[in-house]
Amino acid sequence: MVSAGDFRNGVTFEMDGQVYQIIEFQHVKPGKGAAFVRTKIKNVIQGSVVEKTFNPTEKFPTAFIERKDMVYSYNDDDIYYFMDQETYDMVPVSKTDLSDNFRFVKENDVCRILSYKGKVFGVEPPTFVTLLVTKTDPGFKGNTATNTLKPAILETGAEIRVPLFINEGDSIRVDTRTCEYMERA
Repeated sequence: MVSAGDFRNGVTFEMDGQVYQIIEFQHVKPGKGAAFVRTKIKNVIQGSVVEKTFNPTEKFPTAFIERKDMVYSYNDDDIYYFMDQETYDMVPVSKTDLSDNFRFVKENDVCRILSYKGKVFGVEPPTFVTLLVTKTDPGFKGNTATNTLKPAILETGAEIRVPLFINEGDSIRVDTRTCEYMERA
């Protein structure tokens, strides 16, 4: 059990049958009245963020989110399969549980699988990936006076904006958190 007075960033707890994680917290002691805890909490499974105040003596059951590194193996329509590197078990994950930045993941990449009580609710791709540019317009010399970007399609089918000097066949690094080009690999 965790009391609201012990809330810290990153603490996960159960409330009303849902799992929440503390994003921000502030202990408030007004001049008049009782103290309270002002928080910004995220519903871990649905992804929604709400602001809520708690009495510091309120208690909630602690929720343990399991995070495990697994290798992305393949997909079969809307089901994606991840292999546990220790037991070699295959874990199926629905396409609805994948985040938008999963489009940068290719087969055999290691991802972090998030689960609560055995139910998978999310997949975190690697922070940085190196991908091949399969299609982009050629850049023109002298066209670099400004930081101009052009669209490029990567080997996973994802489309991002890259600098003009990037050509087809180049390998680039992509930050999956921001979905942006970082550098040439």
